[in-house]
Amino acid sequence: MLLSINARRHSPADADRPWAVNTRWDFSDHNVLVIGGTSGINLGIAQGFAQAGAKLGVVSRSQEKVDAAVNTLSAHTEAIGFSADVRDYEAIAVCNREFSERFGPIDVLVSGAAGNFPASVAGMSVNGFKAVMDIDLLGTFHVLQSAYPFLRKPGSAVINISAPQAFQPMEMQAHVCAAKAGVDMLTRVLAMEWGCDGIRVNSIVPGPIADTEGMARLAPTQEIQSAVTASVPLGRHGNKEDIAAAAMFLASPVASYITGAILPVDGGWSLSGVASLGDALKTMASS
Repeated sequence: MLLSINARRHSPADADRPWAVNTRWDFSDHNVLVIGGTSGINLGIAQGFAQAGAKLGVVSRSQEKVDAAVNTLSAHTEAIGFSADVRDYEAIAVCNREFSERFGPIDVLVSGAAGNFPASVAGMSVNGFKAVMDIDLLGTFHVLQSAYPFLRKPGSAVINISAPQAFQPMEMQAHVCAAKAGVDMLTRVLAMEWGCDGIRVNSIVPGPIADTEGMARLAPTQEIQSAVTASVPLGRHGNKEDIAAAAMFLASPVASYITGAILPVDGGWSLSGVASLGDALKTMASS
C-alpha cells in the first residue's frame, strides 16, 4: 500500500478537487466490492479504487447499469459486475461468494445501496416506509452478514454509506432517519463483534454531493440547491471524489486503528445546516 501526499497549498481552482491533485493511493493488491456501485456516490468510490489499481466488483439491480459501470471501471483495472437486489439475501450471498472465488478474499467491502423519497409520516404508505427500511437497513445487514465468510481476516475494511438523517431529525424523512440510524448502530456493533477477526467497520456520512440522484431527488429546484449550499459552512456542495477519498482513507493502513467511526464528509453541513433541507422539503410539499 502506497500513499503519496503532496501538501502544497491548494489554488482556488483546486477547491473542488481536494484529493485528485494531492494524493496518490495504491490499492493494487486489494480486492474491492462495492454494493450499489453503478451510479452516484458509490460509482465514484468504485472509480477511486479502480484508479488506484484495486480489482473491482460492483453490484446493483440494473444489469444495464452494471454493464456500463464495468465498462467504465475496466479502463483502469480488472472489474466484474453482478445484478442483484440487496433485499434478496441469497442473491447477495452469491455475489459475495463469486467475487471471492474470482479474486480471493474481500479486502474492502462498501455497502451503499439506498432508497429515498420525500414524504411526511401522515402521507406515507406502509409499503413506502418498509421499502426504505428493507433497502437501507435490512439490505445492509444482508450485505454484511453474507460477506463475512469471504472477508480477509485479519485486515479487511467494511465501509457503510450512511446519511445525516441517521442523527439529525429531518421533516419528510422519517423513513430514512429510522433506517440510517439503524445502519450506524449496526456499524458500531459489528466493529465490536468483528474486531477480534481484524475486521474494521466504519460508516461514511456524505453531505450534499453534486451531480447525484440523491441530491436531484431531495433538492429538485435551483432554489433548494442554493439554500443547501448556503447552509454548508465550507460554502459548496461536495463531489464524488470527496467521498472516494474518505473511503480510501478508511480502507488504508493509515486508518488501521479506526473502527466503529461514523465519519461525516459534508463540509460541516451536519453541524447546523441539515435541517434547512427538511424545511425546504416541507415547504415544497405544501405548495
